[in-house]
Amino acid sequence: MVQEVFHHAIQIDEAKCIGCIHCMRVCPTEAIRIKDGKATIIQERCIDCGQCMRACPAKAFYIEQNDLKMIEQYKYRIALFPAVLIGQFPDKYSEEQIYQAMMDLGFTHMIEVEQPIKVLIDLTREYLREEMIPKPCISTFCPAVVRLIQIKYPALTDNIIPIKAPHDLSAHFIRQALINQGAKKEEIGIFYITPCAAKISAVKSPVGDQPSVVSGVISMNDFYNKLRQIIRKEVTIDTRQQRWHLTREGILWSTSRGESSRFGNRAIAIDGIHSVVKFFDRLENGEVKGFDFLEMRACDQSCAGGILLTGNRFTTTERLEQRSKNYPSYLDKDQDPELDIKSLTASLLIDEIKPHNAFRLDDDISKAMEKMSKAQRIICFLPGIDCGACGAPNCQALAEDMVQGKAKMSDCVFLQQRWENEGRIGTGKAFHNMEKRWGEGRFNADCNKRGRRNEGF
Repeated sequence: MVQEVFHHAIQIDEAKCIGCIHCMRVCPTEAIRIKDGKATIIQERCIDCGQCMRACPAKAFYIEQNDLKMIEQYKYRIALFPAVLIGQFPDKYSEEQIYQAMMDLGFTHMIEVEQPIKVLIDLTREYLREEMIPKPCISTFCPAVVRLIQIKYPALTDNIIPIKAPHDLSAHFIRQALINQGAKKEEIGIFYITPCAAKISAVKSPVGDQPSVVSGVISMNDFYNKLRQIIRKEVTIDTRQQRWHLTREGILWSTSRGESSRFGNRAIAIDGIHSVVKFFDRLENGEVKGFDFLEMRACDQSCAGGILLTGNRFTTTERLEQRSKNYPSYLDKDQDPELDIKSLTASLLIDEIKPHNAFRLDDDISKAMEKMSKAQRIICFLPGIDCGACGAPNCQALAEDMVQGKAKMSDCVFLQQRWENEGRIGTGKAFHNMEKRWGEGRFNADCNKRGRRNEGF
C-alpha cells in the first residue's frame, strides 16, 4: 500500500498558542497533542477540516496561502471561486459590482467553480449507472471528507466516486477556452479563492496522482475583505458573458443537498464533520444500508459555513437560494458548441484513490496486533475519564501513544496521584512531570490566563 504525502494548509503559531485543549477536544481524527505546553499536529492524521481554528481562543492556528501578487506573473489571470463568495456580500451589492471589483484587483477573467455543472452531473450519473461499483457512492466534493476516509475509513476508499471536484472542472474549462482563443498554457494563471483549508490542501496535494492545473490558492476571507475595500457603486464593465454557463443548480451546488438532490431518491446529505464521522462509524459497522449516494460535507451548512468565510452561513445560504432564482436550470441551458466535452470529461477522471491508514499502529500487521494488545492492557490501568490532562484527547489515544513510544504512564495525572498515595513517587517528581507536559510556570497564579467557559467557540 502506497501512502501519499499530504500537504497541510493549517499551521500553528507557537508564540500565540496558550496550550489549552480546545483544539484537541474538537479534532475529529485525534490529530492534536499538547507537548511542552503547546499544541502540535500529527501531520498524517490531519484532514485540514479547520475545527481547531474555530475552537482556538488565542487564534494560534493560521492558513498558508499564496500571495495575491502572484497573479502578476501571468498574462491571463483567472479568479476561480465558488458561488458562496457572492453570497457573502450584503444585498446592496450586485454580482456585477463584485465581478468588477475582482477586475480592479487585477484579474482578467472570473469564473465560478460551479460552471458548467452539467458536465459533472452527466459524468456522475453515468458512473452511478454502473452495476459493479460499491454502494453507497461517496462524492469527492469535500476534500476533508475524502482525506477522512483515506486515513480513518480506508475500507471505504473504493466507494469514493473517481471524479474530480467542481473547482477542477472549471479550471480545466476556462483553460481550454482560453487556449482555444490563442492563449499559451504558461500565460494562464488560475487562482482558486477557497472557503476552507481542505481545498487549499486539495490543490497542493490532489486526490490521485495528477497535479492540479490551479496555479495558486487564496483565502476567501482575505479576498472578501480586499473586495469590500475597493468595490464601486457604479458598474462600467459588462461581465455577463463570464456567467453565461452559470445555472440554478450550479449556484446551489455547494449548499446542503445541492449535490445529492440530483442523484436519485436514495441519496443523503450530511454536513458537519462530527456528524459525518458518526455516520461513517455506523456505515462501517453495517448499521446503515440501502443508500446509493452520499453527499458528505465537513462544514455546517456545507461551504456556506467554511472556516475562511466572513458572513453568517445561514444568510449566505438564503442569498444563494434567492440568487439561483434568477438563473435557468441546466436542463434548459444550451450546450456551448465550442465546449470540448470529451476532453473536459477525460480531465475530470481521478487516478486510484489510495488508503492512508494513519491509525495503524505498525506497518507490520503482526507487530500492529501486538501493539494493539499492549494498548488494551495499558487501558486497564488508566481511569477512562478522558480528561485530556495528559496532553492526549482520551485514554485510548494515550495508550496508543505509549505503545508507539510517544508517551509514558506518568503522563496520566490520576496514576501519578495513585503512585504518590502509595509512596512510589514523590510530590516534587510528580509536579516536575506535569510541568514537562504543560510548560514551566504553567501552574503559577495568573489572573490574565485564558481558558474561560465557552472561550473560542
